[in-house]
Amino acid sequence: MKRLGRFVWQALVAGFLLLAPIYLAVLLVLKAMKSIAGVVRPLARLVPESFPAERLLSFLAVFLLCILVGIGLRTRLGQAARGRIETSLCRKIPGYDVIRGMTRQLAGQREESTWQPALAEIEDALVPAFIVEALEDGRFTVFVPSAPTPFAGAIYILTPERVHPLHIPLARALKAVARWGAGSQDLVHAMQEMPLTK
Repeated sequence: MKRLGRFVWQALVAGFLLLAPIYLAVLLVLKAMKSIAGVVRPLARLVPESFPAERLLSFLAVFLLCILVGIGLRTRLGQAARGRIETSLCRKIPGYDVIRGMTRQLAGQREESTWQPALAEIEDALVPAFIVEALEDGRFTVFVPSAPTPFAGAIYILTPERVHPLHIPLARALKAVARWGAGSQDLVHAMQEMPLTK
């Protein structure tokens, strides 16, 4: 019964962490569209009523606004503003740094604190994992995700002999976790291709 309760709790957390950002993003887009509707209404009246011009124009306005903000964030002033917002607000949100690091790594932006895919030896098995940090004594802090979402799992501190870093893209490792382990053969091949260190 205890095992069933733990399974249900982990499934609930995993599902919530996967669906909550999607749900919030959709809500934000709909709210932004509603806010902009008054601005685009005069243009929408020029189009026949049978065409949903107000909604379409609102969506396009939000889409263009996102592009303009994205371009602005690439400037020096935009990067400074983003840094201040992240420091004062975003980093106080639990899990923000983790999700930010993973999304940037998926987007191809390498950071110092990115998670490195690995295979970790847990008991008598190899499990997909991510190296979170290297400790001063040589051990690794690794995060072992639960399938099918990488945002829930367990944290281990392991000796270097039990951690096998993989030089593969983060998306490739996440894909194996999201597919309930299907494609893990690619991870094993990547480990076997790594040179042995003495």
